[in-house]
Amino acid sequence: MGTGLLVLAVIGSGIAAAQLSDDEALRLLANAVATAGALVAIILALGPVSGAHLNPVVTLADRVFGAMTSLEAGAYCGAQVVGGAVGAIVANVMFSLPAIELSTHARSSGALWISEVVATFGLLLVIFGVVRSGRSAVAPFAVAAYIGGAYFFTSSTSFANPAVTVARTLSDTFAGIDPSSVPAFVVAQLAGAGLAMGLVRVLYPTIADVATDVVVPQEAEQDSVSRSTST
Repeated sequence: MGTGLLVLAVIGSGIAAAQLSDDEALRLLANAVATAGALVAIILALGPVSGAHLNPVVTLADRVFGAMTSLEAGAYCGAQVVGGAVGAIVANVMFSLPAIELSTHARSSGALWISEVVATFGLLLVIFGVVRSGRSAVAPFAVAAYIGGAYFFTSSTSFANPAVTVARTLSDTFAGIDPSSVPAFVVAQLAGAGLAMGLVRVLYPTIADVATDVVVPQEAEQDSVSRSTST
């Protein structure tokens, strides 16, 4: 669900931006703002359920750090790829385009690959730096701010996500990517993730101690909500 909604935001806002403006910079700005805004909402909504794993490289890093089993990581990655594909299809249909239309937008150059290394490296550093320093509550805003900025400071517009990269091949629109460009992008993303994991181990060798949240029984929570709404 999370990766599907993210892809829907990326592709949907890209289509809308292309329809509303001929200015390339304005299109990219609209795409970036919509994606960043959606990211905050998606992470806040789904974080309590799944940890808001929207990205296979984040899941891979969690596996390397021992936070989940290989079976769990594999299930997460499978769900991310399937969810992303569904999100792309829904985005196409919402704008009266063919449900699946392979992109012809080639993205292939050394500069773009380096950008994907940098984009993915920075994303994982932000995520694990925030979490391991005991500031998980600000993670949705930190991640969204980074992705919104990386749209502009990387020449690749910061895909930084293998599942999203694959999903974007299914839409021949502003946000699409030619299938032939995907393998190099994914390799670059994995390289960036590997570098980030190494640095995270150096900068944050341990996870900060944080106060344990108090779990409120569902009945008590409902009573509290009832009292607050009645006043």
